[in-house]
Amino acid sequence: MTTNTQADVSEQVLTSATVLLSYGPSGRSAEFDRLTALELTLFETTTFPEASPRDSISRVGFHLSQLAQGLFRPSVQQVRWMKNNKHWLPKWKALRRRKVIKIKLPEFEEMRRKDQMTPEEMRTKLKEQGVAPDRPWNERPMVISCSGGVFEPYLPPEGDGKVSVLTKAGAVQRMRRLEMRGKSYMNLRKIRAYEDEFDLVEFADVAQDLYVEAHKALANRDEEKLQDLVTEHCYPIIMENIERKTLRWQFVRSLEPPRAVHIRCTDMISKENLFAQITMRFHSQQTLAVYDRFGRLMHGNEAIIKDVLEYVVFEKHISNVYGTWRLHSKIIPDWQPPKEPMRKTFVKPKEQPEEAPGATETTTTTVKETRPPPPSPSSQQPSGETFATA
Repeated sequence: MTTNTQADVSEQVLTSATVLLSYGPSGRSAEFDRLTALELTLFETTTFPEASPRDSISRVGFHLSQLAQGLFRPSVQQVRWMKNNKHWLPKWKALRRRKVIKIKLPEFEEMRRKDQMTPEEMRTKLKEQGVAPDRPWNERPMVISCSGGVFEPYLPPEGDGKVSVLTKAGAVQRMRRLEMRGKSYMNLRKIRAYEDEFDLVEFADVAQDLYVEAHKALANRDEEKLQDLVTEHCYPIIMENIERKTLRWQFVRSLEPPRAVHIRCTDMISKENLFAQITMRFHSQQTLAVYDRFGRLMHGNEAIIKDVLEYVVFEKHISNVYGTWRLHSKIIPDWQPPKEPMRKTFVKPKEQPEEAPGATETTTTTVKETRPPPPSPSSQQPSGETFATA
């Protein structure tokens, strides 16, 4: 068979394959048989040198019948895939049943109208629902880690630190101090009942260190450290005083050794819940400067050292095993002169120009002074000139 004949048969095979693709499932069997016959004719007419017909067929790159089966009978299986949330153990069936529950939502409209209801309507509504009426909770929160103030405050003698011991006023002060020591020693015994190794002389140095550290933390606005050094009663007071202000404080030296002048103990709620307060006398030199939020000086001066006499109260919850001494309050005597008030800054009002009350009169006077004086009778001119001048 010539090459042209082979080309014609190949063209017929491709045409038959195309027709087979266009047929439906019912008409594909007859056309498939015709395609197979054409395929055999193509292989029979193909000549391969020095090879048997079987070897020639095996050397062909692909078999048209296999190609047709691959095209029209694909080895693809349709699989249905669905997401399954069920657990493989049946014991979780009850839990799956409880995955979706009905939630009873509140009546939002009734909640909005609740504020407008009268007490009688509110009582009727609660009675229908079988709910007891709300109790009015008017209790205030109470902190029992510290006391609410200074109990039996110390009264500093007038002129303390300025009166000499050799004078009459100084002798009276020493006598009063001896009278108050008796009750202070009784309360000191209560403190030593909870702290066996408590020493009043050593506590004076500890109290001064607490005083300095608390004021440094206040100037640096270290609130976390300040809460460990001062009580809950003292913290909001000192923080309110430095709101929108800048402090520059420095402890220079002590003029007199710090000493305890007043010791008191009291119980709260129960007799076993004891609080101890010790009033310390500090006479020292300090520098203080307070600036407002704009950086203007309001009080004091960083370069001026002043003598300061203070009575500072330290408190401890001695019934608490982990209680510590903290700064609680300061005692300001009544006889102490008031301090200079701080200079506050305000918005400067706009100045409106005002006319001077004597401006018009001055102008009139000036005009009158500039006029020439009237001529004297002796220097009158002739009548002709007089009329001309007039």
